[in-house]
Amino acid sequence: MALIIGVAMLLAGCDPAQTVSPSADAKQAGTSAEVSEAQRLAEAALGKQAEILAQGDLARNGLEQVLVVNRVAKASASGNDAGNQSRVTITRAAILENDNGKWSEVLRVDEHLKNPRGYLGGAPTGRVTGWHLEYASGPKQGLEMKFTPADGGTGAQDSGSGELEHRSIVVRWNARAKRYQSFDHAQGSYLGEAATLETPESILR
Repeated sequence: MALIIGVAMLLAGCDPAQTVSPSADAKQAGTSAEVSEAQRLAEAALGKQAEILAQGDLARNGLEQVLVVNRVAKASASGNDAGNQSRVTITRAAILENDNGKWSEVLRVDEHLKNPRGYLGGAPTGRVTGWHLEYASGPKQGLEMKFTPADGGTGAQDSGSGELEHRSIVVRWNARAKRYQSFDHAQGSYLGEAATLETPESILR
């Protein structure tokens, strides 16, 4: 009887160590697999230089999204983004969404700002070669992005006095329309899309 009790106590003492370790390993493996999949999707969308800036329920719509960009490397050296951790200078960006296991692109930024319905309202109609992107996440509206043309050419707007000024475009998820659209803070409303532009061809690679 003493031998049976001793063996039982020995087995009981070994169980906790045997159950905790595999659970931790499985959790770590799952996290690594998720990161790996997100990076693979990012590179499929924007190439090997793709960088993930944010991931999760970005639109507060219950679906996983990933914000991916091609960052301008020289921006940090020139100090364009100094002192603002949420501001990056980019050439391209995309938001990818996972809906029931199927990934799709719900926002594309290159020379223009576009969603699957068309070109975002209020954005420059000329080609923009780079953007300053500022982004933040709120508890209600979710991810808010502000895009400002980084060049002084076709991405700039005429202020009416003959001088060109940089105009920022705020982009949010429109829960009613179920897509990202430009948002007019002054009017407190979303702007519609344009199906075509005069020069919609892409020249970035």
